[in-house]
Amino acid sequence: MNHTIKIKKGLDIPLGGAAARETLDARSIGRYAVKPPDVVGFVPRLLVAEGDSVVAGQPVVADKNDPRLTLPSPVSGVVEAIVRGEKRKLLEIVITSQASKASLASKAGLSPDSPVWWMIKERPFGSIANPDHKPKGIFISLRDTNPLAPDLEYALRGREHEFEAGLKALGTFAEVHCVRAEGPHPAGNIGTIIAALDPINKGEYIWSVNAQDVANIGRWCITSEYRPERIIAVGGPAAKTPKHYRVICGACLKQITDAQLIDPDYPNLASPTSMASSTRIISGSVLSGTQVAPDGFLGMYDQQVLLMPEGDHYEFMGWLMPGLKKFSFHKTFLSGFARLLPIAHYPLPTEFNTNTHGSVRPFLFTGQFERVFPFDIYPQQLIKACIVGDVELQEKLGIYEVEPEDFALCEFIDPSKTEIQTIIREALEVLRKEAMA
Repeated sequence: MNHTIKIKKGLDIPLGGAAARETLDARSIGRYAVKPPDVVGFVPRLLVAEGDSVVAGQPVVADKNDPRLTLPSPVSGVVEAIVRGEKRKLLEIVITSQASKASLASKAGLSPDSPVWWMIKERPFGSIANPDHKPKGIFISLRDTNPLAPDLEYALRGREHEFEAGLKALGTFAEVHCVRAEGPHPAGNIGTIIAALDPINKGEYIWSVNAQDVANIGRWCITSEYRPERIIAVGGPAAKTPKHYRVICGACLKQITDAQLIDPDYPNLASPTSMASSTRIISGSVLSGTQVAPDGFLGMYDQQVLLMPEGDHYEFMGWLMPGLKKFSFHKTFLSGFARLLPIAHYPLPTEFNTNTHGSVRPFLFTGQFERVFPFDIYPQQLIKACIVGDVELQEKLGIYEVEPEDFALCEFIDPSKTEIQTIIREALEVLRKEAMA
């Protein structure tokens, strides 16, 4: 079923560095990673060891709580490294790609034991879809409204047959809703779409799939070939020549960042012109993505990479300056009034960096969140309930309808500099663990 919804509340951030409509083929990248921390609630159990040979689609890690849920190798090759963090937390399984005709011997079709199942996410909580749950609908957003995100119509060009096959496969589990949202960000977020069409109540489940992953599911169902491709947008204010790249999920970003970083010596700390301290590489949205190293790996669900100036330099007089080129939602700077003036050439905000422009302070009730939060929910009251850990109040205020990304704009405009997305995720984790108990 196709829908079109119109959203009025939200905010489009005028971030510079949009990717040109030119796609470079980066499927020859030699290193890939499977990243279990990218999957909410996934408790990994390794199925491979360093030096093992794997084929594309072969499970390399399984969920201890539900062995049916696995994460597969994106390519055929050899397990190069098992990367662990604090307390031996499994961070990455790094795989070196090798030319091979070997493929996963499995029957085509969409089922929990197919390598594409991890692409289906479930709300509430945002984890991999539980095969035992009966969703009341499967939602697919046909427009990504995140700043500098790829145009999904452009990304899916030439894959219409695979997309239709993916929709057909998903339709065997529940009614599929393809939705195009009109309006400012976060109109294209799955949470916004679900809230507008079919809000989630306690005890209900809704599945969602990235539009490009629908085509990947379709390819698997048609050919039994596991090749999780995506077209990603690489751009941002610090990118040399923003472009689109066709990559395989989990690709190492070094080849791409080497081409896009303005300073070729990055990240050589010995170089006096090094940008190591002045450029941040983000896998995913600038509002809710993850910082990665220049030779880091693309997030499992991400479809954009952004290069942002750090903003770690001193600003003379700070907020006391007119700020004609600074973005100001609260009209703290003169640039905040630019859109009110009938002068077409008035300088709009162009300078963005990762500086928070202020220190952490007590959480303030400003009444501004409602302007960018298109849910029938009181955002400030819900955030406060999450801070104090009042589960009953959280449920009454609609915690099951949201994910951290739905609060990204609230965090962006918050004068208190509160890490709202972290607060929401921690609250959801408490509820998820209680539900599993």
